[in-house]
Amino acid sequence: MATKEQVLAELARLELPDGRSLVSADMVRALTVEGGAVRFVIEAPSPEAAAKMEPIRAAAVDMVQALSGVSSASAVLTAHGAQAAAKAPPKLSIGGHPDPKRKDIRPKGVARVIAVGSGKGGVGKSTVSVNLAVALARAGQRVGILDADFYGPSQPRMLGVTGRPGQSPDGRIMPPQAHGLKMMSLGLMVDEKQAVVWRGPMLMGAVQQMLADVDWGELDVLIIDLPPGTGDVQLTLGQQKVLDGAVIVSTPQDVALIDARKAIDMFEKLKVPVMGLVENMSLYICPQCGHEAHLFGHGGVGLEAERLGAPLLAQIPIDLETRLGGDAGTPIAAGETAAAQIYADLAQKLL
Repeated sequence: MATKEQVLAELARLELPDGRSLVSADMVRALTVEGGAVRFVIEAPSPEAAAKMEPIRAAAVDMVQALSGVSSASAVLTAHGAQAAAKAPPKLSIGGHPDPKRKDIRPKGVARVIAVGSGKGGVGKSTVSVNLAVALARAGQRVGILDADFYGPSQPRMLGVTGRPGQSPDGRIMPPQAHGLKMMSLGLMVDEKQAVVWRGPMLMGAVQQMLADVDWGELDVLIIDLPPGTGDVQLTLGQQKVLDGAVIVSTPQDVALIDARKAIDMFEKLKVPVMGLVENMSLYICPQCGHEAHLFGHGGVGLEAERLGAPLLAQIPIDLETRLGGDAGTPIAAGETAAAQIYADLAQKLL
Protein backbone atom coordinates (compact mmCIF):
# COMPACT_ATOMS: atom_id res chain seq x y z
CA MET A 1 0.00 0.00 0.00
CA ALA A 2 1.28 3.46 -0.85
CA THR A 3 1.92 5.92 1.99
CA LYS A 4 1.05 9.60 2.32
CA GLU A 5 4.75 10.42 2.06
CA GLN A 6 5.04 8.55 -1.26
CA VAL A 7 1.99 10.34 -2.65
CA LEU A 8 3.35 13.74 -1.60
CA ALA A 9 6.75 12.90 -3.09
CA GLU A 10 5.04 12.07 -6.40
CA LEU A 11 2.97 15.26 -6.35
CA ALA A 12 6.15 17.24 -5.62
CA ARG A 13 7.31 16.23 -9.13
CA LEU A 14 4.38 17.99 -10.79
CA GLU A 15 5.58 21.46 -11.76
CA LEU A 16 3.26 24.46 -11.85
CA PRO A 17 3.68 27.30 -14.39
CA ASP A 18 5.54 29.41 -11.80
CA GLY A 19 8.13 26.65 -11.23
CA ARG A 20 6.79 25.45 -7.89
CA SER A 21 5.12 22.11 -7.29
CA LEU A 22 1.70 21.43 -5.80
CA VAL A 23 3.45 20.50 -2.55
CA SER A 24 5.89 23.44 -2.32
CA ALA A 25 3.01 25.81 -3.21
CA ASP A 26 1.04 24.29 -0.28
CA MET A 27 -1.96 23.39 -2.44
CA VAL A 28 -2.49 19.78 -1.32
CA ARG A 29 -5.20 19.41 1.30
CA ALA A 30 -7.07 16.57 3.08
CA LEU A 31 -4.84 13.80 1.71
CA THR A 32 -6.08 10.36 2.76
CA VAL A 33 -4.80 6.89 1.90
CA GLU A 34 -7.22 4.07 2.75
CA GLY A 35 -6.25 0.68 1.45
CA GLY A 36 -5.22 1.45 -2.10
CA ALA A 37 -7.59 4.42 -2.46
CA VAL A 38 -6.01 7.87 -2.47
CA ARG A 39 -8.07 11.06 -2.17
CA PHE A 40 -6.94 14.65 -1.90
CA VAL A 41 -7.98 18.23 -2.51
CA ILE A 42 -6.04 20.75 -4.61
CA GLU A 43 -6.72 24.19 -3.20
CA ALA A 44 -5.93 27.03 -5.62
CA PRO A 45 -5.25 30.53 -4.24
CA SER A 46 -8.34 31.97 -5.97
CA PRO A 47 -11.39 30.89 -8.00
CA GLU A 48 -9.74 32.42 -11.10
CA ALA A 49 -6.64 30.29 -10.64
CA ALA A 50 -8.74 27.18 -9.99
CA ALA A 51 -10.55 27.67 -13.30
CA LYS A 52 -7.24 27.18 -15.15
CA MET A 53 -6.00 24.19 -13.15
CA GLU A 54 -8.14 21.29 -14.42
CA PRO A 55 -5.25 19.90 -16.55
CA ILE A 56 -3.01 19.99 -13.48
CA ARG A 57 -5.65 18.19 -11.39
CA ALA A 58 -5.98 15.50 -14.06
CA ALA A 59 -2.20 15.12 -14.32
CA ALA A 60 -1.91 14.81 -10.52
CA VAL A 61 -4.52 12.05 -10.46
CA ASP A 62 -2.74 10.17 -13.27
CA MET A 63 0.64 10.41 -11.50
CA VAL A 64 -0.75 9.14 -8.20
CA GLN A 65 -2.76 6.41 -9.95
CA ALA A 66 0.48 5.11 -11.50
CA LEU A 67 2.12 4.61 -8.08
CA SER A 68 2.66 1.06 -6.90
CA GLY A 69 0.05 0.09 -4.33
CA VAL A 70 -2.56 2.62 -5.51
CA SER A 71 -5.79 1.08 -6.80
CA SER A 72 -7.68 4.35 -7.28
CA ALA A 73 -6.95 8.07 -7.08
CA SER A 74 -9.26 11.06 -7.02
CA ALA A 75 -8.74 14.77 -6.51
CA VAL A 76 -11.13 17.67 -6.03
CA LEU A 77 -10.16 21.11 -7.26
CA THR A 78 -11.26 24.02 -5.10
CA ALA A 79 -10.24 27.60 -4.35
CA HIS A 80 -9.19 29.21 -1.08
CA GLY A 81 -11.92 31.84 -1.24
CA ALA A 82 -14.64 29.38 -2.20
CA GLN A 83 -13.66 26.95 0.54
CA ALA A 84 -13.58 29.65 3.18
CA ALA A 85 -17.06 30.79 2.21
CA ALA A 86 -18.42 27.25 2.36
CA LYS A 87 -16.87 26.21 5.66
CA ALA A 88 -14.87 28.08 8.26
CA PRO A 89 -11.29 26.80 8.53
CA PRO A 90 -10.36 24.88 11.65
CA LYS A 91 -8.98 27.04 14.42
CA LEU A 92 -7.86 26.76 17.97
CA SER A 93 -10.34 27.84 20.59
CA ILE A 94 -8.78 31.08 21.74
CA GLY A 95 -8.62 31.00 25.50
CA GLY A 96 -9.56 27.32 25.71
CA HIS A 97 -8.37 25.39 28.77
CA PRO A 98 -6.78 21.94 28.52
CA ASP A 99 -8.90 18.82 28.72
CA PRO A 100 -7.86 17.10 31.98
CA LYS A 101 -8.93 13.72 30.55
CA ARG A 102 -6.24 13.86 27.87
CA LYS A 103 -3.15 12.55 29.62
CA ASP A 104 -1.05 11.45 26.65
CA ILE A 105 -0.67 14.36 24.22
CA ARG A 106 2.48 13.15 22.48
CA PRO A 107 1.74 12.49 18.77
CA LYS A 108 1.65 8.74 18.20
CA GLY A 109 3.54 8.65 14.90
CA VAL A 110 6.49 10.80 16.00
CA ALA A 111 9.69 8.94 16.89
CA ARG A 112 11.54 11.82 18.61
CA VAL A 113 10.39 15.17 20.02
CA ILE A 114 13.22 17.68 20.50
CA ALA A 115 12.74 21.10 22.10
CA VAL A 116 14.88 24.07 21.14
CA GLY A 117 14.93 26.49 24.06
CA SER A 118 16.69 29.51 25.47
CA GLY A 119 16.80 31.34 28.75
CA LYS A 120 15.95 34.70 27.20
CA GLY A 121 14.59 36.13 23.98
CA GLY A 122 16.63 37.67 21.21
CA VAL A 123 19.33 34.98 20.99
CA GLY A 124 18.12 33.55 17.66
CA LYS A 125 16.33 30.48 19.01
CA SER A 126 13.63 30.50 16.33
CA THR A 127 16.21 30.98 13.58
CA VAL A 128 18.19 28.02 14.88
CA SER A 129 14.99 25.94 15.22
CA VAL A 130 13.80 26.40 11.65
CA ASN A 131 17.22 25.98 10.06
CA LEU A 132 17.95 22.89 12.14
CA ALA A 133 14.60 21.44 11.04
CA VAL A 134 15.34 22.16 7.37
CA ALA A 135 18.84 20.68 7.70
CA LEU A 136 17.42 17.51 9.27
CA ALA A 137 14.91 17.20 6.41
CA ARG A 138 17.73 17.59 3.88
CA ALA A 139 19.57 14.83 5.71
CA GLY A 140 16.71 12.47 4.87
CA GLN A 141 14.62 12.74 8.04
CA ARG A 142 10.84 13.15 8.12
CA VAL A 143 10.56 16.38 10.08
CA GLY A 144 7.88 18.58 11.60
CA ILE A 145 8.25 21.87 13.44
CA LEU A 146 5.84 23.18 16.07
CA ASP A 147 6.00 26.89 16.82
CA ALA A 148 5.18 26.90 20.54
CA ASP A 149 6.25 30.52 21.03
CA PHE A 150 2.61 31.58 21.23
CA TYR A 151 3.24 35.22 22.19
CA GLY A 152 5.65 35.74 19.30
CA PRO A 153 5.08 33.13 16.58
CA SER A 154 7.64 33.61 13.82
CA GLN A 155 7.81 30.30 11.95
CA PRO A 156 5.12 31.17 9.34
CA ARG A 157 7.22 34.16 8.22
CA MET A 158 10.49 32.20 8.33
CA LEU A 159 9.04 29.35 6.27
CA GLY A 160 7.03 31.54 3.91
CA VAL A 161 3.66 29.97 4.87
CA THR A 162 0.64 32.26 4.76
CA GLY A 163 -2.45 30.08 4.23
CA ARG A 164 -4.54 28.60 7.02
CA PRO A 165 -4.14 24.88 7.74
CA GLY A 166 -6.47 22.40 6.10
CA GLN A 167 -8.78 19.93 7.80
CA SER A 168 -8.76 16.15 7.46
CA PRO A 169 -11.99 14.17 6.93
CA ASP A 170 -11.92 13.20 10.62
CA GLY A 171 -11.75 16.86 11.69
CA ARG A 172 -8.05 17.02 12.60
CA ILE A 173 -5.87 19.98 11.63
CA MET A 174 -3.64 19.31 8.61
CA PRO A 175 -0.29 21.08 9.00
CA PRO A 176 0.97 22.98 5.95
CA GLN A 177 4.22 21.84 4.34
CA ALA A 178 7.16 23.98 3.28
CA HIS A 179 10.84 23.27 2.59
CA GLY A 180 10.32 19.58 3.28
CA LEU A 181 8.73 20.19 6.70
CA LYS A 182 5.31 19.86 8.24
CA MET A 183 4.72 22.96 10.35
CA MET A 184 2.15 24.27 12.76
CA SER A 185 1.96 27.68 14.43
CA LEU A 186 -0.60 29.83 16.16
CA GLY A 187 0.57 32.47 13.68
CA LEU A 188 -1.46 30.61 11.04
CA MET A 189 -4.62 30.88 13.13
CA VAL A 190 -4.64 34.57 14.13
CA ASP A 191 -4.00 37.81 12.32
CA GLU A 192 -0.30 38.77 12.26
CA LYS A 193 -1.11 42.04 14.03
CA GLN A 194 -3.30 40.45 16.71
CA ALA A 195 -1.80 40.16 20.18
CA VAL A 196 -2.25 36.89 22.07
CA VAL A 197 -3.18 37.79 25.65
CA TRP A 198 -3.43 34.50 27.52
CA ARG A 199 -2.99 33.20 31.03
CA GLY A 200 -1.22 29.93 31.80
CA PRO A 201 -4.18 27.53 31.38
CA MET A 202 -4.84 28.93 27.91
CA LEU A 203 -1.24 28.25 26.90
CA MET A 204 -1.51 24.72 28.24
CA GLY A 205 -4.70 24.18 26.24
CA ALA A 206 -3.01 25.43 23.07
CA VAL A 207 -0.05 23.08 23.62
CA GLN A 208 -2.47 20.19 24.02
CA GLN A 209 -4.30 21.06 20.81
CA MET A 210 -1.16 21.70 18.75
CA LEU A 211 0.15 18.25 19.62
CA ALA A 212 -2.95 16.08 19.88
CA ASP A 213 -5.33 17.70 17.36
CA VAL A 214 -2.82 18.09 14.52
CA ASP A 215 -2.35 15.24 12.03
CA TRP A 216 1.47 15.06 12.18
CA GLY A 217 1.55 11.66 10.49
CA GLU A 218 4.74 9.58 10.67
CA LEU A 219 7.77 11.70 11.61
CA ASP A 220 11.33 10.87 12.57
CA VAL A 221 11.59 14.07 14.60
CA LEU A 222 9.35 16.92 15.69
CA ILE A 223 11.23 20.12 16.57
CA ILE A 224 9.43 22.33 19.08
CA ASP A 225 10.43 26.00 19.00
CA LEU A 226 9.83 26.97 22.63
CA PRO A 227 9.09 30.43 23.98
CA PRO A 228 12.03 31.95 25.85
CA GLY A 229 12.31 31.44 29.59
CA THR A 230 11.03 28.78 31.97
CA GLY A 231 7.26 29.12 31.90
CA ASP A 232 4.00 27.25 31.41
CA VAL A 233 4.70 25.80 27.97
CA GLN A 234 7.98 24.22 29.08
CA LEU A 235 6.37 22.94 32.27
CA THR A 236 3.45 21.36 30.38
CA LEU A 237 5.71 19.58 27.89
CA GLY A 238 8.02 18.35 30.64
CA GLN A 239 5.31 17.13 32.99
CA GLN A 240 3.41 15.41 30.17
CA LYS A 241 6.60 13.49 29.21
CA VAL A 242 6.45 14.77 25.63
CA LEU A 243 10.13 15.62 25.17
CA ASP A 244 12.99 13.25 24.38
CA GLY A 245 15.59 15.99 24.72
CA ALA A 246 16.38 19.68 24.49
CA VAL A 247 18.88 21.86 22.66
CA ILE A 248 19.79 25.14 24.35
CA VAL A 249 20.60 28.24 22.29
CA SER A 250 22.53 31.17 23.74
CA THR A 251 24.84 33.94 22.67
CA PRO A 252 28.27 34.10 24.36
CA GLN A 253 27.18 37.21 26.27
CA ASP A 254 27.20 36.86 30.06
CA VAL A 255 23.65 38.23 30.35
CA ALA A 256 22.37 35.55 27.96
CA LEU A 257 24.35 32.80 29.66
CA ILE A 258 22.89 33.63 33.07
CA ASP A 259 19.41 32.92 31.69
CA ALA A 260 20.60 29.93 29.64
CA ARG A 261 21.80 28.28 32.85
CA LYS A 262 18.28 28.71 34.26
CA ALA A 263 16.80 27.00 31.21
CA ILE A 264 19.28 24.14 31.61
CA ASP A 265 18.40 23.83 35.30
CA MET A 266 14.71 23.73 34.42
CA PHE A 267 15.19 20.85 31.97
CA GLU A 268 17.26 18.99 34.55
CA LYS A 269 14.45 19.38 37.10
CA LEU A 270 11.95 18.10 34.52
CA LYS A 271 14.29 15.17 33.73
CA VAL A 272 14.58 16.18 30.07
CA PRO A 273 18.08 15.42 28.74
CA VAL A 274 20.02 18.44 27.47
CA MET A 275 21.43 17.05 24.21
CA GLY A 276 23.77 19.94 23.57
CA LEU A 277 24.27 23.69 23.34
CA VAL A 278 24.40 26.01 20.35
CA GLU A 279 26.38 29.24 20.50
CA ASN A 280 24.58 31.67 18.21
CA MET A 281 25.96 35.05 17.08
CA SER A 282 29.33 33.57 17.96
CA LEU A 283 31.32 36.08 15.92
CA TYR A 284 31.06 38.55 13.09
CA ILE A 285 33.20 38.15 9.97
CA CYS A 286 33.60 41.33 7.93
CA PRO A 287 32.58 40.54 4.32
CA GLN A 288 35.07 43.13 3.02
CA CYS A 289 38.29 42.29 4.84
CA GLY A 290 37.58 38.99 6.60
CA HIS A 291 38.32 40.43 10.07
CA GLU A 292 36.68 38.47 12.90
CA ALA A 293 35.03 40.33 15.78
CA HIS A 294 33.49 38.69 18.85
CA LEU A 295 30.70 41.19 19.44
CA PHE A 296 29.05 39.28 22.30
CA GLY A 297 32.13 37.79 23.92
CA HIS A 298 33.83 34.48 23.22
CA GLY A 299 33.78 30.93 24.52
CA GLY A 300 31.13 31.26 27.22
CA VAL A 301 28.73 28.71 25.75
CA GLY A 302 31.56 26.23 25.21
CA LEU A 303 32.58 26.49 28.86
CA GLU A 304 28.99 25.95 29.95
CA ALA A 305 28.74 22.87 27.73
CA GLU A 306 31.95 21.58 29.30
CA ARG A 307 30.52 22.08 32.78
CA LEU A 308 27.39 20.15 31.82
CA GLY A 309 29.24 17.37 30.05
CA ALA A 310 27.07 18.10 27.01
CA PRO A 311 28.39 18.71 23.49
CA LEU A 312 28.79 22.15 21.98
CA LEU A 313 26.83 21.37 18.83
CA ALA A 314 27.61 24.49 16.81
CA GLN A 315 29.09 27.97 16.88
CA ILE A 316 27.07 30.06 14.44
CA PRO A 317 28.33 33.47 13.31
CA ILE A 318 26.20 36.55 12.70
CA ASP A 319 25.32 36.37 9.01
CA LEU A 320 23.32 38.84 6.91
CA GLU A 321 22.06 36.16 4.51
CA THR A 322 20.62 34.18 7.42
CA ARG A 323 18.57 37.18 8.49
CA LEU A 324 17.46 37.96 4.93
CA GLY A 325 16.46 34.34 4.34
CA GLY A 326 14.39 34.27 7.51
CA ASP A 327 12.54 37.45 6.58
CA ALA A 328 11.93 36.19 3.03
CA GLY A 329 10.63 32.75 4.06
CA THR A 330 13.64 30.88 2.65
CA PRO A 331 15.75 29.44 5.51
CA ILE A 332 19.48 29.65 4.89
CA ALA A 333 19.80 25.90 5.56
CA ALA A 334 17.87 25.23 2.34
CA GLY A 335 20.79 26.57 0.28
CA GLU A 336 24.41 25.64 -0.38
CA THR A 337 26.27 28.44 1.42
CA ALA A 338 28.82 28.21 4.22
CA ALA A 339 26.04 29.08 6.69
CA ALA A 340 23.94 26.21 5.32
CA GLN A 341 26.86 23.85 5.88
CA ILE A 342 27.04 24.87 9.56
CA TYR A 343 23.42 23.79 9.99
CA ALA A 344 24.04 20.60 8.01
CA ASP A 345 26.88 19.78 10.42
CA LEU A 346 24.64 20.64 13.39
CA ALA A 347 21.96 18.26 12.07
CA GLN A 348 24.50 15.43 11.70
CA LYS A 349 25.77 15.95 15.25
CA LEU A 350 22.23 15.86 16.59
CA LEU A 351 21.47 12.70 14.61
